[in-house]
Amino acid sequence: MRRLIIDLISPHVDDIQTDALGSIIAAKKGTARRGRLKVMLDAHMDEVGLMVVEIEKDGLLRVVPIGGIDPRILPGKRVLVGTKALPGVIGVRPIHRLKEDERDKAVDVKELRVDIGLDSREGANKKVAIGDRISFATDWKDLGQMVRGKAFDDRVGCAVLIHLLQGERFPSDLYVAFTVQEEVGLRGAQAAAHRIAPDVGIAFEGTIADDLPKEDDVSPTTELGKGPAISVMDRSVICDRRLNRLLTGTADELGIAYQFKQPGIGGTDAGAINQTLGGVPVTALSVPTRYIHGPVAMLHKGDYRNTITLAQAALSRLDETILSGEPS
Repeated sequence: MRRLIIDLISPHVDDIQTDALGSIIAAKKGTARRGRLKVMLDAHMDEVGLMVVEIEKDGLLRVVPIGGIDPRILPGKRVLVGTKALPGVIGVRPIHRLKEDERDKAVDVKELRVDIGLDSREGANKKVAIGDRISFATDWKDLGQMVRGKAFDDRVGCAVLIHLLQGERFPSDLYVAFTVQEEVGLRGAQAAAHRIAPDVGIAFEGTIADDLPKEDDVSPTTELGKGPAISVMDRSVICDRRLNRLLTGTADELGIAYQFKQPGIGGTDAGAINQTLGGVPVTALSVPTRYIHGPVAMLHKGDYRNTITLAQAALSRLDETILSGEPS
């Protein structure tokens, strides 16, 4: 991901660096003659997955999750192991061997094994090492209005930032961070924000779209096809009202569909940026994504395009006057 992003943005930025943790920080100077804000835009490159913790005598791999993964979705899934992307499958005891009371229970990750088709520890040791990462083997597919793929949390945010950097300059100085280790504690964003010391931060995410039919009358976190999702608060942050007014006012004026993400759900890099140094006003703008943190995700092309359009328009209007009122 890092190599791909650097190739795509290098011709369009004034400076590009990789920090000690592995995050990319790209700078693009603004056009305003004075009073330019230092604006940090963030999306994380990492994805949820698994890690090899033991190679057993029969060649099977014991694993632990990296990030929040529901173990119910793992059995039988195809995976890629290590930097060589060895194909494997997540194995579990067949249903014929389960006791009656076990069939209605989710399988614990401790009971799962990754099978790479080898029958001995010696053979597996030649191809796999303890600590190797494991990702889902998922093909990208254009479905018309929708697209299907893996790791839209947060590859979709990365794609939005690439589009923004490939376009025209904005009044503010942009410092765009493609960060690492968000899924294990917002670590990359915290380090990047300390390095940048921004005046404003905006995190771009793929967020939960739980809009499938429910038995209970419960509002979805977000819905596909209803536009980008603006965060009010989540477990990591309370977003700045001034920045949210900029987003909603811009969207209303331009007729861009948007929605509010249901408060209190999840967390984003905005939470780490917000608590940097003396505090940074932040918000988060997200593309709704079904089946997030799973092997296959789905999003609506219109939501993706509207996120780019809204971000471009809002950044064109962002200046010191936006922050002149009382903070949230």
